Amino acid sequence: MARPWFTAGLAALLLTSAGAALAQSANPNPNAGRALAATCFTCHGTEGRSVGGVPPSLAGMNRDTMVQQLRDFRDGKRPATIMHQHAKGYTDAQFALIAAYFAGVQAAPAGASAPQGRGY
Repeated sequence: MARPWFTAGLAALLLTSAGAALAQSANPNPNAGRALAATCFTCHGTEGRSVGGVPPSLAGMNRDTMVQQLRDFRDGKRPATIMHQHAKGYTDAQFALIAAYFAGVQAAPAGASAPQGRGY
């Protein structure tokens, strides 16, 4: 007999996976995630690698964590100066594409400087 917590967790996993697959299949452009994420580069650095940690780097961030944080900004559950306004313009499917892109970008080594003249 399945445990209720296991069944709920499995259902959530399947829904998350199905949602991510749907977001990707609905947009056949393999560069869609990067194109959407490019709006983040101005503040969060080229490819999401922030200089000095403010605002935080997005490169290498866990996909599910980023999606939840973006939803929280959009829904007013997480305080922000600008992100709550910026996040209102995106769907959950777009959040999934953005988060998948940043999850696939290798984080810069600690203390590394960002390339000059790109996105800052």
